[in-house]
Amino acid sequence: MENFIREQLRMIESISATKRYIYDSIDWDLRCFGILGARGTGKTTLMLQHIKEHYSGNDKALYISVDSPYFQAHNLFEFARDFHNMGGEILLVDEIHKYPDWSVHIKSLYDSFPDLKIVFSGSSLLQITKQKADLSRRAIIYNLNGLSLREYVNFTLKTDFNAFSLEEIIEKHQQIAGDISKGIKVLRHFRDYLKEGYYPFFLEGESYYMLKVREVINHILEVDLPLVNRIEPRQISKIKKLLYLLSISVPFTPNIAKLSEATQISRPTLYEYLERLQDAKLLNLVRSKGRGYDILTKPDKIFLENSNLMYAIADQANTGSMRELFFVNQLKNAHSSHPSLVEHCVELSGKADFIVNSHYTFEIGGKNKVFQQISGVENSFVVADDIEVGFKNKIPLWLFGFLY
Repeated sequence: MENFIREQLRMIESISATKRYIYDSIDWDLRCFGILGARGTGKTTLMLQHIKEHYSGNDKALYISVDSPYFQAHNLFEFARDFHNMGGEILLVDEIHKYPDWSVHIKSLYDSFPDLKIVFSGSSLLQITKQKADLSRRAIIYNLNGLSLREYVNFTLKTDFNAFSLEEIIEKHQQIAGDISKGIKVLRHFRDYLKEGYYPFFLEGESYYMLKVREVINHILEVDLPLVNRIEPRQISKIKKLLYLLSISVPFTPNIAKLSEATQISRPTLYEYLERLQDAKLLNLVRSKGRGYDILTKPDKIFLENSNLMYAIADQANTGSMRELFFVNQLKNAHSSHPSLVEHCVELSGKADFIVNSHYTFEIGGKNKVFQQISGVENSFVVADDIEVGFKNKIPLWLFGFLY
């Protein structure tokens, strides 16, 4: 126990003071909750920041990572019980998906120690309702996404720009964009963000950023995916090939037969892998409005989950692909606090590029994009790249990075 406390003190000393967008929206008084997200998005930092802010100087809070060799030989429930008996009030457990039957241990702790708060973090691949122990009635789940453009700007320039709802952006985009772009070169920061700004570790410097992004990808594919979804290691090389093929042709209207042949993955298994790669925050799958969302229905377009992945995997970026990818990513992330809405928040439109929340139609393009394609379509807008401030129904693309 003492070793874990010493390690915690060491980590807290060097922890960043910059907080992610969900920090203040988390109810830290809950008895049990989880923070799920892709690797590298800052889950560990969130937990350590809470300890530093509320438990500095005492040993009533303890952070542990269960991928430590210690927990290969020691029982999590027994460790937590000992911590509770020593006066512990809150146990924060990182990398929970790497502990066998983890949900059984969390449920047992919840039921056995009513005065012990339990916070756990893990891979975005985790589906709580499918665990051996039903935690759905016990644990609230928060989803942590990568940085929005707004967060990136705030972290980089030490600014304090607020987030805006989709409705606010649609109704007041000219005023909002004008206010933001007064003091900063927003288009320059937007370009930097697209390449090296989605993961918080950009704050550690640019030199190794792409290397770290590739490490994130490899860890998800080689460790998290097989561990959580019981995918055989021999399949991982095929999945890597699949991800590369998708990255060089994004946005990709998939030909499942050709993808199956190229990767030597059977069609039913391919559908499954696409969904799991979306769960892992490596892909975003978009379907046409009115299509079903069953796992065996073909997605109509496939995007990499964020723009940094495109640069890390393919080392090049098609401008049109990047624009659509960014729009889909920021809209889906902004809706992630309502998981049941995420799949339907962005759908392909028969008349333009996307329809959002079954109400707003958007056509994505460059600064010279015209309204011809959406002429006569109610609640329709052009989303234009390379402009700082829009006019009437033309909205700057970068502004959708201020949704969360």
